[in-house]
Order: sequence, then structure tokens, then C-alpha cells
Amino acid sequence: MEDSSSKPAKKKVVAVVGGGLVGALNACFFAKRGFDVEVFETREDIRTAKIVKGRSINLALSHRGRSALKHVGMEEKIVSQGIPMHARMIHSLTGKQSPIPYGKKGQYILSVDRANLNKELLSAAETYPNTKLNFDHKLQDWNAETGIMTFVRSDGTKANIEADLIVGCDGAFSAIRKQFLRRSRFNYSQTYIPHGYMELTMPPINGEFAMKPNYLHIWPRNKFMMIALPNLDKTFTCTLFMPFEEFEKITTGDEVITFFQTYFPDAIPLIGVDALKRDYFRLPAQAMVSVKCSPYHIGDKCVLMGDAAHAVVPFYGQGMNAGFEDCIVFDEVMNQFNEDLSAVLPEYTRVRVPDDHAIADLAMYNYVEMRAHVNSKWFLFRKHVDNILHLLMPKTIIPLYTMVTFTRTRYHEAVKRWQWQDKVRRFERRRFLLIVMVKSHPQNDMYVVCFLSKTKINKKFEHKLVSEWWQKRNVWRRKVTAHDCD
Repeated sequence: MEDSSSKPAKKKVVAVVGGGLVGALNACFFAKRGFDVEVFETREDIRTAKIVKGRSINLALSHRGRSALKHVGMEEKIVSQGIPMHARMIHSLTGKQSPIPYGKKGQYILSVDRANLNKELLSAAETYPNTKLNFDHKLQDWNAETGIMTFVRSDGTKANIEADLIVGCDGAFSAIRKQFLRRSRFNYSQTYIPHGYMELTMPPINGEFAMKPNYLHIWPRNKFMMIALPNLDKTFTCTLFMPFEEFEKITTGDEVITFFQTYFPDAIPLIGVDALKRDYFRLPAQAMVSVKCSPYHIGDKCVLMGDAAHAVVPFYGQGMNAGFEDCIVFDEVMNQFNEDLSAVLPEYTRVRVPDDHAIADLAMYNYVEMRAHVNSKWFLFRKHVDNILHLLMPKTIIPLYTMVTFTRTRYHEAVKRWQWQDKVRRFERRRFLLIVMVKSHPQNDMYVVCFLSKTKINKKFEHKLVSEWWQKRNVWRRKVTAHDCD
């Protein structure tokens, strides 16, 4: 009689519902762990489809997303298909262009094409022999206790599938999440912002980019803005973000041109008058929604990731990056608890919810920054000071954008640190820190540092600043009064 203990354990089945960016990447993560993975996608295979429906808004790939891609061996390939953007390029009404670097020299984000990235991730998932991709499978119903799902195909036939773990990656309007809404103590909110977006294309000029390609171009106009991201085919994808009522005021081609002449005059010859008149009315402005929920799991059977858990507005460039980071965080928790799903899922919720809620709030805030604050001289001055202080004291002063975009600092911890740094910088009666840096001679590295400090927190902060900087710079330092600094 054969010893039952010698039989290999049956592989657990993971059903990934949603074959978009996060779903396809998740399939790679689970397949790499040895699970039997089945991906179910409502749409047809975008790699062979003649017409691809869905969003085409460009994406900005940064450190968090790259870390997840690196984990499954995809980083180098995807990076080679993106275009580095080292700074924002601000376009004024007069046509003046002013760059605002994203971070230190050498730091950049990547403009990547959504559809191409999705295709690459699906193909990568398919290379694993334990992965199966199922297209034209729309989720009709599922049971959180049994793990049984019912899918319906376009021809009306149905398929019943049972899985040990269901991973909901089916977007902001998730069918998986609907079951969560029926359960007690599930918190959910969605917020539509009053602005929509519309995409336009800026073609190449004489076979070359119409503008400098290694920038994210921004036309900030306070209540609305336009951005442009470069593509590999030498085009730019321009996205106009504006209140819906402003979109609705424009009803004719001539009104489109008048609007652009008023607010984006330098873009007209680059996009083209005829193209503007035609493309503005090609599709209506699209809505943008922010989704928050918790918990992200039901028992040990189901977990939400990506937009299904935390759809965010696109103004911090972190929607995809946060979704990709979901995959790597879940993988790290799987290591921590030796793949015990009954422990992994609640821990994943505990760890991830505060971070995803934080980036949702930051994305909302950053829209105001992009369309309005970048026009402020005070804002630009603060950005400049932040970057200088970070360069001199990289462990003490870290700009919020740097923490979010170029590190894996947890989102909610980045916000807390930013708030603390902001308090220290703020000119208040009871908390006042004045730093004046003057290079005493262009040929040497001598700096004068003046501090005016009135509280314990600032004395402690001053000591931290100087102790870090002291090792790198020849510094003359003394206590001064406000009169001295004047």
C-alpha cells in the first residue's frame, strides 16, 4: 500500500479576476511561487484585438512600480520601452518654458504606454507553465465561503471555477468588490472629482518630437491644466483636465481654437488647428473617481488589489505604481507568514490600507499643486529650498515627492514625515527656524549657516541638520539674532 504522506501536495489554485496591469503582474508573482494561476478577463485578448477599448492615458512608472517589475524579471525590458522624464516643464501663457526637476540629478520617472505594458505583462504571465489566461470571461457571481465563481462568455455559455484564493484586480468598478458591500463592517466610499479629462495627440514635426521629450510638460491655468507625455513614436499624448462645465461650454470647432488661443497658444501650432477641431469632439470628457475601502480581504478566500481596492486620481502618477506595489507587499507578507493565507490576508489589509488611503489623498492634493501652485513664486522657491536642503542633508530633509516617487517609504509614513518637516520650516511665532546659506566665495566650499531657533524641537532639528552636514562641508557657525540675519 502506497504511503499517502509520500504523495505530492496538491497545488493551490489562485484565480486572478482582471487581466489588466495589476492582474497580469499578480499572475507572475503567484506563478513564480508555484501556485496554479488562472486569470479571467472580461475583454478579449488585447494582444490580438483589432480595436482595444479602455483608457489610453499615459502612465508614469517610478521606483515602486519598477521594484515590483524587477521582482519578476521585467524591469529592464519595460524600462527600455519608456522615455525618461527628468523634470516638469512649465508652460506659461506667454510661451515661456521653465523646468522644475523631480529630484536630484539622475532621478527621473518613465513615460510608458498603458496598452503596451499590459501586453508585455500578459505575455510574461503566459511564460509560466502553471498559468492560464482566460479571456471573454465576465464574472457573474462568486461565493466567498466556497471560492466558487461563475463566469459567462459572450456566446452565453457559462463556466464554474473553484479557487483556493480569489484575487480581485478588476478595477475601480470591481465585480468582486460587490460581494464585499454585502458584508457587515465593510467600509467603502467613492468620490468623483468635478473635473474630467480629454486626450489629444501632438504629432512629430519632421520626424522628431515637437517639444523636448525628456519632460512632463504642464500648462497650469489654476482651474484647469493640460499635460503632455512623450511616446516612443515621437508623438506626445496631451491630456486636458478641466471642470465638466467648462468642457460643455465649448460646442464648435471655432470655440475650441478660441479657447486654446486664450489658454494654450503655444500648443496650437504643435497639435494643429484641424486636429484640435476634430479630436476635441471625438469623445466626451471622461470622469475620474477615487475609491477607498477596507478591509481588503474576506477570510482566507479573497483579497482586493489595485484599483479594485484603491482607485486614485492620476495627479501623483502613483495609481499604477501603488497597484504594482500591492503585489510586492502581498508577496512580502506571504514570506512573513509562510503562505498561510489565514494569516496573510488580514495582515495585508492591516499593512496596506493606511498607505493606499494616504496616496489617494495625496493624489487629490497634487492636482491643486499641478494646476495652480506651480504658478506661485513662493511655491517654486520652497521647492528650490527643499531640493537644496535634501542635497546637503539627504537623511534629514527629504521632499515629499522624493519619498513618494523615488523610494518605497510607506505612503502614510511619507505624509507624516512631510507634515513634520513642514512644521519645522513654517515661520511661526513659537516655532521659527531660519536657515540662511551663503556661499562665501565661488572658488571654495565655505558656507555661512545662520539659525534662529526658539523651541526645543528646532534646537534638536538644528543639531541634526548640522551634524549631518558637518561631515561634508566646511562650515562657519554661530548663534545669531534676527537682527544679525537681516
